[in-house]
Amino acid sequence: MKAGFKFYMLHFKQAAGTSRGVYQTRPAWFIFLEEEGKTGIGECAPLPGLSIEDPAQMDAQLQKVCTQPDYFLNNLNELANWPSIRFGLETAWADLQQIGQGLLFPSLFTEGKQGIPINGLIWMGEKSFMQQQIRQKLEQGFRCIKMKIGAIDFETELELLKAIRREFSASEITLRVDANGAFSVSEALEKLKRLAELDLHSIEQPIAAGQIDALADLCSRSPLPIALDEELIGINNSEKKQALLATIRPQYLVLKPSLHGGMAGCDEWIYLAESQNTAWWATSYLESNIGLNAIAQWAATKTLQTEQGLGTGQLFTNNFDSPLQVEGDCLWYRSEKSWNIKF
Repeated sequence: MKAGFKFYMLHFKQAAGTSRGVYQTRPAWFIFLEEEGKTGIGECAPLPGLSIEDPAQMDAQLQKVCTQPDYFLNNLNELANWPSIRFGLETAWADLQQIGQGLLFPSLFTEGKQGIPINGLIWMGEKSFMQQQIRQKLEQGFRCIKMKIGAIDFETELELLKAIRREFSASEITLRVDANGAFSVSEALEKLKRLAELDLHSIEQPIAAGQIDALADLCSRSPLPIALDEELIGINNSEKKQALLATIRPQYLVLKPSLHGGMAGCDEWIYLAESQNTAWWATSYLESNIGLNAIAQWAATKTLQTEQGLGTGQLFTNNFDSPLQVEGDCLWYRSEKSWNIKF
């Protein structure tokens, strides 16, 4: 087996605002496995400032993996601290095993018989910009809206959510918010109480990761269900995962294979979460359509109980043409549409 990799810079159509800053570009590396005339491709895309991986070290680590791909495929735990590379290697291997480019995990989804319900994502920005996004998502038919909060005035964010609620009840539109750890411990519970008055579905990571006792206290007292995201980063040992969930007892997990240990690592999170009746959903991590395709096909093999966060394939000006299509509030795999992967 031969292996190689290539760097590619993705460019956002419009600035992507979060409480951690504004992204204009997105670095990504693509790993290739070649065997018997076939090629598999996977995406490795750590997000600067969030992933435990150092983007400056990606070339060296990928070179190491590509020098002995068989070894790393048989010892994926060696990449525990390189979750995006683990995800990319898993994806490239799955791609190599199937007949047909980009077909990784056959299901009703890849047969075009079943779509995956997804949420519409609202990026942070000026009030008018966020209002515009909300209108667009509702016009497109989304029944679940996820709004990133924590970067602008909290009262303004509340008013945006209230405006939706004045027009649509919770039975008509599901509202999620993602604070990306923006609330302080001292203010978090009061803000959660005010958000809960708007019949929200959940809030992701209300306080910064690493404050285990404070987060456990919030989960036990909050009137608004809490989902863990950043809190899961770097927790790779099964016993540590189990201890984290038993201590915090969150209502939901938000799983990102590129960030949370690859697909195998997320499979373990799912098993442990479901054993204590914690629900979950999967979301992409601002990958190109190559990474998004892998996450969507992986998720489609699970029993999905809520909207997934898989609508980010339309964010980039230089994404790759693929069979993935967002129609209404669902992601579909249209096999009649071909891949066009050019770097």
